[in-house]
Amino acid sequence: MHCLSNKLIATFFALALLAMATPLVQATPSVGEPAPEFTGTDSNGVSHKLSDFRGSNVVLEWTNHECPFTQKHYRTGNMQQLQKEVAAQDIVWLSVVSSAPGKQGHVTPEQANELTKSRQAAPTAVLLDSDGTIGRLYGARTTPHMYVIDPEGTLVYMGGIDDKPTADSADIEGAKNYVRVALNALSEGQPVESAVTRPYGCSVKY
Repeated sequence: MHCLSNKLIATFFALALLAMATPLVQATPSVGEPAPEFTGTDSNGVSHKLSDFRGSNVVLEWTNHECPFTQKHYRTGNMQQLQKEVAAQDIVWLSVVSSAPGKQGHVTPEQANELTKSRQAAPTAVLLDSDGTIGRLYGARTTPHMYVIDPEGTLVYMGGIDDKPTADSADIEGAKNYVRVALNALSEGQPVESAVTRPYGCSVKY
């Protein structure tokens, strides 16, 4: 009995150590389900909750200004054009920076504001998510990684910005912009086709 008891204790501790060593798997959001609620602070120190924007379409853009794939869309003005289009329709655009301190793409609030100005970008706000809380909540994998949320707070699109997964600026012409397609479908009261696509770009630098 004493030997059996020692084996049970050893097994218990082994299982406990295994549980501690195994990382928790973060569930990713699902299209057709409520988009995960979050609170984030922007580059001007203002706090935003996703639910604050209930009643409006919301676009989430994971970004890293040092990533060649992100640069492709900003260098050509492709991302800014889309941001300005949605702004004219009172659609909320939140750019999210989840790069950790010391990692590629990390920015201070001042740097974030300077990037917005110098690139003539037009997001509603730039959320600084340096601890990766919002990024992990959404399962953001790449920059860019795009999400569209409808006025009821339902996630209706997640994936790549378009169907040309390259860093070549020439590929923007003729590309199918999935974000624009999703927003057009919402405006027409139609379901979003290709509601989940494969994101492409640099890995998010958590």
